[in-house]
Amino acid sequence: MRICAYIDDACMDEITILQAEVLKTLANPRRLDILHRLAEGPCEVGRLAEELGISQPNVSQHLSVLRSAGLVDAERDGREVRYRLTDPDVITACAVMRGVLQRRLDRLGRLSLHDQVATGLVEIQ
Repeated sequence: MRICAYIDDACMDEITILQAEVLKTLANPRRLDILHRLAEGPCEVGRLAEELGISQPNVSQHLSVLRSAGLVDAERDGREVRYRLTDPDVITACAVMRGVLQRRLDRLGRLSLHDQVATGLVEIQ
């Protein structure tokens, strides 16, 4: 096993590097909204903008980033370009992470309640 003192591509395998790049792409709430909408089926930029309540240029910019990361594909249908997920398992991965985060919030909520009971801020009846 190699141990690196700093992030050095030579010390990481290709999948780890790709995973980090995809996760950076997913670190934007708007992009996650777009992915979740595309999980329902292919959609044009204008309709995505309307449904998500954001400007068409902004949606286009996010789609470009998602496309560069290999998360969405574009297919031309006459004058319209429809975007779709390249792999639906991206949504599965997002759902797994949401589960992890929900459990974390639940734990933090229980810890907070425990602290409030311990300090007398809340009474248990």
